[in-house]
Amino acid sequence: MYERTWERRLASALSGTGTDTGTGNGTGAGSGAGQEPVLVLVEGDAGMGKSRLVHQLLESPPARAVARLVVTFQSSGRLVVADPLGPEPRATATATDNPARVQDAAPLGVRLTAYQALDALLASARPALLVAEDLHHADDDSLALLRRLLREPPAPFAAVLTYRPEQLPRPGLPLGRAVDYPARLSVVRWRLEPLDEHGVRCVAGELLGARRCPQEFVARLRQRSGGVPQVLVDLARMLRDAADDRNSRSGSHHHRDRDVQDRGFTARDVDEVGVPVRLAELVLERTAALPEPYRPIVWAAAVLDEPAGAQDLAAVAGCQGDEGRTALIAALAGSVLRETSEGRYGFAVPLAAAALYAELPGPVRERLHHRAAAMLAAREPVPWARIARHWRGGGRTEDWLRAAEHLGRDDEAAVALLEEALDTGGLPADKRGRLALTLARGAVLGRRSEGTTRILRGVVEDPALPAADRGEIRLELGLLLHNRKRRFEEGRTELRRAAHELAEAERPALAARAMAALANPFFPGASLAENVTWLERAETAAEESGDRAARTATAACRATVLMNTGDLDAWRLVARLPRDSPDRAGRQQVARGLCNTANGAVYLGHYRRADELLTEGIELAARSGAPFLERVGRGTALFRDWLTGRWEGLAERCTGLVAEDGSASDARVVLALLALAKGDWEAVREWLPRGDHVRGTYGVYESCEAPVAATAAGARIRLLLARQNVDSAAEAATSAWAWLAGKGVWVWGAELAPWVVLAHTGAGQRESARRVVAEFAAGLTGRDAPSASAALLWCRAVLAEADGELAEARACFQRAGEAYAGLPHPYARALMAEGAGRCALLLGGDVADAAVEDLTHRVAELTDLGAVWDAARVRATLRACRPAAGRRSPGRPAYAERMSPREGEVAELAATGLTNREIAATLYLSPRTVEQHVARAMRKLGIASRQGLAKEVSRGRATRGEGGGDGALGHAPPP
Repeated sequence: MYERTWERRLASALSGTGTDTGTGNGTGAGSGAGQEPVLVLVEGDAGMGKSRLVHQLLESPPARAVARLVVTFQSSGRLVVADPLGPEPRATATATDNPARVQDAAPLGVRLTAYQALDALLASARPALLVAEDLHHADDDSLALLRRLLREPPAPFAAVLTYRPEQLPRPGLPLGRAVDYPARLSVVRWRLEPLDEHGVRCVAGELLGARRCPQEFVARLRQRSGGVPQVLVDLARMLRDAADDRNSRSGSHHHRDRDVQDRGFTARDVDEVGVPVRLAELVLERTAALPEPYRPIVWAAAVLDEPAGAQDLAAVAGCQGDEGRTALIAALAGSVLRETSEGRYGFAVPLAAAALYAELPGPVRERLHHRAAAMLAAREPVPWARIARHWRGGGRTEDWLRAAEHLGRDDEAAVALLEEALDTGGLPADKRGRLALTLARGAVLGRRSEGTTRILRGVVEDPALPAADRGEIRLELGLLLHNRKRRFEEGRTELRRAAHELAEAERPALAARAMAALANPFFPGASLAENVTWLERAETAAEESGDRAARTATAACRATVLMNTGDLDAWRLVARLPRDSPDRAGRQQVARGLCNTANGAVYLGHYRRADELLTEGIELAARSGAPFLERVGRGTALFRDWLTGRWEGLAERCTGLVAEDGSASDARVVLALLALAKGDWEAVREWLPRGDHVRGTYGVYESCEAPVAATAAGARIRLLLARQNVDSAAEAATSAWAWLAGKGVWVWGAELAPWVVLAHTGAGQRESARRVVAEFAAGLTGRDAPSASAALLWCRAVLAEADGELAEARACFQRAGEAYAGLPHPYARALMAEGAGRCALLLGGDVADAAVEDLTHRVAELTDLGAVWDAARVRATLRACRPAAGRRSPGRPAYAERMSPREGEVAELAATGLTNREIAATLYLSPRTVEQHVARAMRKLGIASRQGLAKEVSRGRATRGEGGGDGALGHAPPP
């Protein structure tokens, strides 16, 4: 049963009253439906949110319009009368406190029982709405009173009764016994279920910040909290406090705020934060309430730390005969344990096991672990990860390490145990090497914690480690740093050392893998020439090895290099990649090649062919067990969607990927591009990658993949230009172009070159602009790069316009627009139409008349995309340059209390966070005029602040759709 369903049911039951307030009419229920009483039984464990629902109900208009009574039964036997009109209940009026409504019913100095108080309150208040919370604490007399009331309820009447099903004296009977409900009473039961992953993400995001809650963290949070809202909130607060404490001890104040904001929480944070106090007290109290002989069954569940069958629990607890069954029944009756699935028993909140485990005496805990390990050792197949955990918990270090050698590398629990084993001091070098190899292999493609990097780095520096093992472990460490952790400089250093060590150890297949990683042009820190050198060395090593997977890796790498340089031969190489490779490693290399070449094809402008490669690559990555490649493919798809104008829901898809993978730089840059088009310039700054200034001028370009960095650099230059920081924009343009030239992959200038040229021309540096255009043209010679070719036309148009050659500029803008339309890249096409129209309006004559019509169409196109800032700028261009015949007649139209088109336009830009000066620059107005427009818009909307204006715009967009027509505020149409 959904919340809205029972809210409508209650509203219908109460709709026959309150007509004086206007709430009883117009509900559509009719007088008959309004007289049908309803009983809603809300059941849920402790912390499931029953009280929240009650408060929500009491705030609803139908509930406010009727006589109502809200009471809570307490475990002490008292009855608390809550004040329903406040935001929180006030337990100040109780039966023993003699509240005003019941004091006349009791002789002076006599305490009323809960039953007597409830009876008096019902008689005096005659409520149309009765809310009784925590019915599991009610005494028999009170329950009998409620049963009598429900057998003959008044009309109109609605009752909401909440309770914990596990604490009912008679299971399944919240009112103590069956009730003879009348036919006209609608009775519904609603059991509150744990939050799903989406619900957990919402709660965690609200308390911790959505950007700091990656998918693995949310999944662990849900798993440990059991999805119980109160436990989840308590955990989130503990995590927030721990993060604040950690960051208060770190670094300088200058960097701290940014570090706090950027650092995402991890699954390990959940494991290490501890158990919320109220959960720990609850489970310990319930366990202590069990008879002593029955407690070992609960201890066994805590040691196993996962749902188990009755026989397993009895075996670990050491119960004989029927003792285990009897103890389990008692634990279930006492709500300590629960049947989590058929025949499996454990804690309703898994984290509760940790609270109980921590209180077990050491000898008891070790004995339980020994029994668990012995029991599991008899299973087939042998669950080595679970056995290793129990031997470790039982203090049997040698047995634990022996079991750890059998662990796989794909299971999360196994990875954690391997990391713990490697953290254990005194391991022999050969055993340490074997465990490290197990942990390292596949690290870049599988699940690894933050501790993996630290542990592997410590292992490779061990001088006793065999050289061949050191090279392989260093290879995986380098890939992990490079591909997953985005610590590119450290990763390349480790990969270079690994390539040398593996070649020295005569392991050419693995050396080829290290060299192929160094050949990938996506990653910063090396020029294309250096990438090609490593590629040639990798191909030689792969051929010498005779290893099929190594040859596949180098073939995928060559296809990647060629695709990203616009070489037509790339398509032939991609087609020859062995999709049906018999070994998993080979399929993973093919999946990598498909995803990487799809990314390259997107940056080239071959969107349809990129879609085909991307679909195939993601499917193969999933089939070959490479979740990291799946995320890479999804990031490529997000950038493709931005380019091709699939903006609806794009921001949500991007933030979803950022939540899963905090280092999803492509998703972050797309969010920055979307924010730039909307005029939300603060969001642009937040989403763009940040460089480490300690590393020098190019630090910002070294913080993410090279093509993403080029796109981000273009967005940063455009932001500076929009804010009229022309000199800063020119400096950023010089830096970015020098960096791209050093990389040598000119096709990646498609989203950078036009803004570099605009920055130089805006700063009066036309010679620099001409030099950029010439270098860009030379770099694209002989390259298959339709997107960069369109950008080159754009650059030439900008240069011609700056030189005053308006006819030539208009022609270049038009050709660029046609090129972008063919890709398609609708946003860039609209910007080209703006440029062509701007030139045409300045030229005048017939071309100006045609430009007005075209620009009007582009305003609608940009608005539909959601590019609010761009649409406003084009409208301003039309107003500034529109031919006289197209202008409205003189005189101010009377808008009265409606917003004028200009007021609505200014208000929408102000809502994005733009200053008056920035709005003035966009709309060709004076800051004083903008200030007046903002003031009038706020007055007409009844809003006192710009924050309120932002909320009103957001609400208007949600009502009218993201495009919003002429604006999201519903202003008057233009005259």
